[in-house]
Amino acid sequence: MPQPYAPQRYDVITMGRIGVDLYPLRVGVPLAEVDTFGRYLGGSPSNVAVAAARLGRRTAVITRTGQDPFGEYLHEALRAFGVDDRWVTSVEDLPTPVAFCELFPPDDFPLYFYRRPTAPDLCIREGELEREPIRAARVFWMTGTGLSEEPSRTATLAALAHRDASGTTVFDLDWRPMFWPDPTAAREYYAKALAHATVAVGNAQECEVATGEREPHAAADALLAAGVELAVVKQGPGGVLAAHRDGTRVEVPPVAVEVVNGLGAGDAFGGALCHGLLAGWPLERVVRFANAAGAVVAARLACSAAMPCEEEVEQVAAGGPVPPDPSVPRPPAPPAGRGRSRRSGCREHGETTARTARDRAPGGADGAPAARPPRAAPASPHGRTGAGGSARGDRAPARGHPRTPGAAARPVRCGARRAGDRHRCAARPAAGGRQGA
Repeated sequence: MPQPYAPQRYDVITMGRIGVDLYPLRVGVPLAEVDTFGRYLGGSPSNVAVAAARLGRRTAVITRTGQDPFGEYLHEALRAFGVDDRWVTSVEDLPTPVAFCELFPPDDFPLYFYRRPTAPDLCIREGELEREPIRAARVFWMTGTGLSEEPSRTATLAALAHRDASGTTVFDLDWRPMFWPDPTAAREYYAKALAHATVAVGNAQECEVATGEREPHAAADALLAAGVELAVVKQGPGGVLAAHRDGTRVEVPPVAVEVVNGLGAGDAFGGALCHGLLAGWPLERVVRFANAAGAVVAARLACSAAMPCEEEVEQVAAGGPVPPDPSVPRPPAPPAGRGRSRRSGCREHGETTARTARDRAPGGADGAPAARPPRAAPASPHGRTGAGGSARGDRAPARGHPRTPGAAARPVRCGARRAGDRHRCAARPAAGGRQGA
């Protein structure tokens, strides 16, 4: 059950997606051959709340689950991570979403969503919101996915309007076309949200959806002109550009790590961004810290369970090694002789490159190729995988399944090679980071 009400002010309240991530415990194995999975809390805004809580912040999430055992699990997981679940309610006739992924480091993480006929987190209603805690929160974080459908769209815009520019209001541009019944309508609602936000975070494609500009500096200028005070533009291998209305501009390079799973790096970046802004640090320190947080998670298997504490982030930011994941064992290496080629496109990278997900090295006496361990790659939060790069992928037009009533058991799998978020996309984590499934 949700926790009893406590009037204390929250550091961070996030609003939007939640679900259960089912990740294979072996790297380099196709989903059809996987027989062992890890179960984790997922959903980019929920992961951001976990990331900020791990850094010592008082956090809560506004979302909805199904009225089922997975929904009960998500309540338990949020509480275990120190996230207030009082505004996590259930929808009786919809299942809790689940997402599966495949792990082909360093840049290929296909993801399969089961969110049909719709997701409970898109059923948040304006009348259910407790507005005063939303207004009082030091940081309020919402995403583009929350604008994709009613009643979530109206509820999200109402929450933004009630904030009335109080505190820090972050709009994660989070472009996931397969979640929009009409993707062409996105810019109208993005503009409405930007009018209330003080911070906007997105990659080149997301900035283009929101403003029509794709070049990083032009995109940052357009976001500032739309009303925000701080624009954070993820550039994949180019790192992260952050531009403030006061004229401050910083560009931070990516952090190189041995990538295991880039899907949670962007969410770690988001939680660390909130932490740094709340701490009042200089902008460059905030972005470098967020980049390092994303790199830590990219080097671990899980997303929510892999979020780092401040000491771990500082160690990596200072050039030290990524600390071992205390909660998830490192997955075994991929089997020898099993490789396949994929085209990888990342939401933060913007380009598509032919790659072999499991590189092969000369094998043994029988001539069979042997798999090499995952290569080091620039890692970043937003993956929601790095501020500069994201496991959510550089969103290109995606082919999701049609919204057919009764298709609840059918996954959303993007057929595009450069499609968004952590669905059928390959994301190359690079500096700076949503999210999570």
